[in-house]
Amino acid sequence: MPPPSDIVKVAIEWPKAFPKLMEIDQKKPLSAIIKEVCEGWSLGNPENFALQIADATNFYITEKNRNHIKNGSILRLTTSPYQTAVQLHERIQSSSMDAKLEALKDLANASRDITFAQEFINLDGISLLTQMVESGTERYQKLQKIMKPCFGDLLSFTLTAFVELMDHGIVSWDTFSVAFIKKIASYVNKSAMDTAVLQRSLAILESMVLNSQDLYYKVAQEITIGQLIPHLQGTDQDIQTYTIAVINALFLKAPEEKRQVRPHFLSENSMTYLSPTHEMSHILAQKQLRSIILSNVIRGTTPINDEMAHQLYVLQVLTFNLLEDRMMTKMDPQDQAQRDIIFELRRIAFDVECEPNNSGSIEKRKSMYTRDYKKLGFINHVNPAVDFTQIPPGMLALDNMLYFARHHQDAYIRIVLENSSREDKHECPFGRSSIELTKMLCEILKVGELPSENCHDFHPMFFTHDRSFEEFFCICIQLLNKTWKEMRATSEDFNKVMQVVREQIMRALTLKPNSLDQFKSRLQNLSYTEILKIRQSERMNQEDFQSRPILELREKIQPEIMELIKQQRLNRLCEGTCFRKISSRRRQDKFWYCRLSPNHKVLHYGDLEESPQGEVPHDSLQDKLPVADIKAVITGKDCPHMKEKGALKQNKEVLELAFSVLYESDEYLNFIAPDKHEYCVWTDGLNALLGKEMTSDYTKSDMDTLLSMEMKLRLLDLENIQIPEAPPPIPKEPSNYDFVYDCN
Repeated sequence: MPPPSDIVKVAIEWPKAFPKLMEIDQKKPLSAIIKEVCEGWSLGNPENFALQIADATNFYITEKNRNHIKNGSILRLTTSPYQTAVQLHERIQSSSMDAKLEALKDLANASRDITFAQEFINLDGISLLTQMVESGTERYQKLQKIMKPCFGDLLSFTLTAFVELMDHGIVSWDTFSVAFIKKIASYVNKSAMDTAVLQRSLAILESMVLNSQDLYYKVAQEITIGQLIPHLQGTDQDIQTYTIAVINALFLKAPEEKRQVRPHFLSENSMTYLSPTHEMSHILAQKQLRSIILSNVIRGTTPINDEMAHQLYVLQVLTFNLLEDRMMTKMDPQDQAQRDIIFELRRIAFDVECEPNNSGSIEKRKSMYTRDYKKLGFINHVNPAVDFTQIPPGMLALDNMLYFARHHQDAYIRIVLENSSREDKHECPFGRSSIELTKMLCEILKVGELPSENCHDFHPMFFTHDRSFEEFFCICIQLLNKTWKEMRATSEDFNKVMQVVREQIMRALTLKPNSLDQFKSRLQNLSYTEILKIRQSERMNQEDFQSRPILELREKIQPEIMELIKQQRLNRLCEGTCFRKISSRRRQDKFWYCRLSPNHKVLHYGDLEESPQGEVPHDSLQDKLPVADIKAVITGKDCPHMKEKGALKQNKEVLELAFSVLYESDEYLNFIAPDKHEYCVWTDGLNALLGKEMTSDYTKSDMDTLLSMEMKLRLLDLENIQIPEAPPPIPKEPSNYDFVYDCN
């Protein structure tokens, strides 16, 4: 007879004693179990003891997480979290350097456990650590030269313990003094600093900026981009990643009033908004940051890992988001300075100087302007300023046109004159095209949207030029003109041309070109003829028949296909997925895994130390959720973890990947899928378990693909053709190979 489900068989260790095999009744209070264990070893005061998981985590067993104990688990009897916290609190204040170092090392390891962290924080442990950082280390500055390794380790373990304790979210970041911030910043600003200390210091600064607007100002007073740049020039990718993360954090939290009207993060006149007191723009005017990131990170010797790719993606997104202000600014038709830009476009195109007011009649000049503005392709020939009142793209389109005219003057003049010499219906309107193209590029690059927490999609080519967006536009406007000629388009075909150009750009970006020249080269291979071939090939694969008998057959087959999709989703849930834990500090790289039991009755889930290679066994997942207890599946902004206060709340892409499982009365299991595919798989699978319809885009795509394939198979002309049940036999080898002819 199998043992009751509430009884688990475990081994319990105690130093200097043989481990004990015990049966633990999960219905009994944990204090009673600990008392029983202590009595077995004749230990008094059981309230001073606790049980730990005997693995690398050393997590304490509590009433909340005791269901983590499984049959065969190895536990360790140890001092209680409170007693351990008290002991470490005393030990880290030891006058002996060796004793202090050992205590801080133990504290750094113990602080990963939230139960211990709570007890240590209750003893005002955070304040003690900050005091040690602010003033305590000064006591050892005289010893630093002769005991440098020891000093580095001492500080490293202190900062590690601090980071681990703060990661639990128990203490607010707003409580820290300016002296502490100055000390942390000083470790970053030093040219030669222990790698571990530098890494922890950068992580602390990032968390400060992301978690508190007040701390942003204080950190910005202490750190400049110029002081961060040397850390990008090393070969340690972790340090480079943390450095870019700090830059991104400063960038993300910079108040609107500190942002310039027309900056570019990787170009001249940028980043002055990061620090009200430091002239960072002078540093970036030397084009240092972009070129250093390009040469030392993107083109460095170390392959870019996922975390670095994410930080580069965030930097790219925040860079292009600086265009949002111009993108959402309407042109004022009465503003003479803005109208002068349009006059400049006319002057460059037609090589004319602005005529004095007394030259010719007003009607003659107006007629001449109208003629030229028509040749420039504006919709409003009389007052082209009206064309730029549409937002988006607003004034950004005019900025792009002026950049193209000044920096690619020959190409600009050629396009304008080429089109002005064509028939009216066949001319490609440069003005209208530029406005719509700018709007399209903003949509493709998602200008104005916050970066996703899980995306690594950065494009190296945008780090190769100080004015990458403008250069991107210049390449694409020439592509548009070329495609217009290849399509022999007329004004009625304008939207069709724009669709083709969008497809050309998207396909070229998918190939991740390393430079703008490579991007341009790949566009050359994606001519209109090539796009037609690609479309025709895709259309043949998605051929759909609309006759009534075919539609009836489709309806008959659909339930079978839907059942097949359902089974695939459930099988995927049985394999399980690794989810990343998202918090205010993204750098933790903590994971948890969830999978469905083979009988489809229980969801198994639990924390992991690192991303797994392959499936995670059910036995190693500590928590269970019976499918019968699930009440509903909630998605998007309705999820409780999306309603919580924080930056994630505003992130559109994270909202699209969030879902929660409601069980019991108000308990939730919260998920953020690693990508859209996993989101669809899990929401479909959970809805299938609840007997609800699977409505994801992925289901629709699978239905279309499988249905099309099944239809084609069933419509094969197999009349009078006997399909054998067994494959045909392999013929015997020929007696000789004289028939073989060598073409070479």
